[in-house]
Formats: sequence, C-alpha cells, structure tokens
Amino acid sequence: MQTLTDLDLPHLPVETPAFAENPLRYLAEARAKHPWIASSSIGYLVHDYGAIRELLGQDDKLRPAYDGIVEQLGAHGTPWGRFTEEQMISLPVEQHRLLRDTFAAKFTPRYANQMRPMMQGTIRRLLDEWAPKGRFDFEEFASYFPISNMFTLVGAPREEIPSIRASFETLGLAFSMDKRRMPAIHEAFGRVEALVQRLIAERRAHPESGNRDDLLHLLIQTSDEGGIAERQLADLLIFLFVAGYDTSKNVLTHTMYLLLQRPEIYERCGQDHAYCGKVLEEAIRYYNPGQVPRFTSRDVAFRDVLIPRDTMLWFTLSISGRDPIAFPDPERFDPDRQIEPTRRHIAFSLGKHMCLGQFIARAQLQEALHQIPQRLRNPRLVGKFGWRPFPGIWGLHGLPIEFEPVEA
Repeated sequence: MQTLTDLDLPHLPVETPAFAENPLRYLAEARAKHPWIASSSIGYLVHDYGAIRELLGQDDKLRPAYDGIVEQLGAHGTPWGRFTEEQMISLPVEQHRLLRDTFAAKFTPRYANQMRPMMQGTIRRLLDEWAPKGRFDFEEFASYFPISNMFTLVGAPREEIPSIRASFETLGLAFSMDKRRMPAIHEAFGRVEALVQRLIAERRAHPESGNRDDLLHLLIQTSDEGGIAERQLADLLIFLFVAGYDTSKNVLTHTMYLLLQRPEIYERCGQDHAYCGKVLEEAIRYYNPGQVPRFTSRDVAFRDVLIPRDTMLWFTLSISGRDPIAFPDPERFDPDRQIEPTRRHIAFSLGKHMCLGQFIARAQLQEALHQIPQRLRNPRLVGKFGWRPFPGIWGLHGLPIEFEPVEA
C-alpha cells in the first residue's frame, strides 16, 4: 500500500481563472494519471463520484477542516475566524448532534412547502420590477431572490437588502483561499453579525411584532426548547443566511445559462410546475457551487492508498455529477434522465453534514424556474460573463441577457 504523499499525483491549478472556467478539461487529464485524487495548492482534491460517496460516508474518519482554512487565511482570533471555527458544522460531535437534531426536525419538506406562497410572492415582485427592463444581468437579478426570501422569513427590513446583499457577495468569496480578500471579508461579516444580533434581540424584546410562523420565531423557540446558547443561535442564523444566498443564486444563474441553450425546456418550465422540479434536479447534477473540505481524523486506508491523519481533502461536489463513470453521457442535459438510487447527485453533501436547508432551497428554486419563463420570453445571451474562483462557492460571474418582457 502506498502513502498518499509518495504518489506521483496530477496537480490541479484550482486557483487559476482558467480552471474555474473549465475544470472538467483539467480533470479529464488528471484521471489519466490517477483515477480519484489530485494535488493542488489548497490540499488534495477527491474528484471521483464513487470515491466522494465512499469517503464522505465514513464520518468517523473525517472532521471539518474549517479551522485549517482559518489558519491558512491568517484569520485566527477574528470574528469571522471564530464563527468559521465554531459554526455548527465545525462543532465537536456531541454538540453538533444536539444542534442538528434540534433544528433538523423543523427543516422538513412540509415546512418548505408552507413557505412556497411567500416564495411565489417574492419572485412575482422581483419580476414586476425587473421584467419591464427587457435586458439585465441575470446573476444580479437572481441574487435578490434568496436574500428577499430570507429577509421575509426572519422579518428583516427590506430597505437593508442592498447593503447586506453586498456583504453576502463578499462573504461568498471567503473560501476562495485568497488572503487579499480578508479585510473586506471581516468588514462584511461584521455587518451581517450586527444585523442578526439585532434581529434576535428585537424579536425577544417584542415577540408579538413578528410572524409566529416565520423562521426567526421557529429558530428562537426551538433553541430555547433545546437549551441552545444565544451565541450558537446567532451563528446558525448567520450560517443559514450566508450558505443559502450564494448557493441558490449561483444555481439559479447557471440553470438559466443552461436553459438559454435549450429553449424548449425553458418554455416548458413556464407551463409545467412539476417539470421544473425535474429540471432543477438535473441542473444540480450538472452543476452545483459547493466543495466540501475535510481533514482526516486518523490514518485512512482507501483503495490501496494510505491517507495520513490531518490531510486536508476537498470533495468536489460541484463537478461530481459529470463523472463519466457514474453518469452515462454526463454532458447531456436531460430532465427525464433515469438515475439509479445509488447514483443520485450529491449536491447537498452526505451523512451528518447534509445540507440543513436543502428543502427550502429546492422549493424556492422550483418556484423561480416556473415563473421566470412566464415573464421573460425568448431570453438570449447578449454579452460576456466570467467565473467565480473554483475553491469555495463556484459559479458564473454575470449573465447578461435580453428578452421580450411579458406583463403580469
């Protein structure tokens, strides 16, 4: 058995714009040298769908690597560093289980479905504002959807959306592993933390002022019943804000990019609500924003390779759905694709760290995919776009479109 550090592995330039634009080209070359793992400047990348599923399924051998990221970025002792090291996913096993079990019982498909009328109202209001323009940056438009939903869910004042949206944009680049971004990240985190603490304090002082069915009331009530500390409650709300913003915005933007090239699917989305769910699932197989960093908590023997303890592994969920071994003809975008239960996409991760807000994310994206084609007819790309850094939250940077507006 060879040790990981002794292998002659392919090296992936994940920090470069060229890799962000087309990682699959680099991965195809890397697989020729080693089938499931490669080296990089930020750690080892596990890029094979089967290896990701197998390793992430061994929770007892892995631990979250956010403390290592904080160390690499020189952010120990900062408010953002503390939050990153103490957020729910990074807590010791028993604390994590307590928090997750306390809140997971509430984040159900039923709860997400109860939020659908609010989500429908949000996307209608945004389309009323943006559709008459006939041309805009779809990524910018898409960014207002998840943040508007979240502000409604916690009773936050809408007039603060633009400034907090800018903070979310900055925080979405935190895990791009670029130290030059850290001053802006610290400033952005301070604004988000201040907002969350104020919202909780105001709701506790005036519980009658909010909706008893909204997310903030649910979180406060659930944390009180579960004996959750106030600091952890605030951290969870920050985590839901930050995690729910970039992922939903980037998925919606990339899905629109795919549908610009498939007008028949786009048009059908506006006519068939259920079909939008199938389009969404295929879209997040084809692309999703996330990478999952983990440290090995002990020596791990896997596929005749010994991975030493404290090795940083990045699981590339983002491109795992395009693995040609796991998905026949992976470049074909087909909402009616038949997929075996053991070969489903893993965009929301696996095991005890599976995304807590996945049902809310799915619901809001389905509602958007249904209403957008009804108001933006015959959309087409009318300019260039870029790509966000691959490490962290990956995705399109800008998507200029033109279309024929339809009145409500």
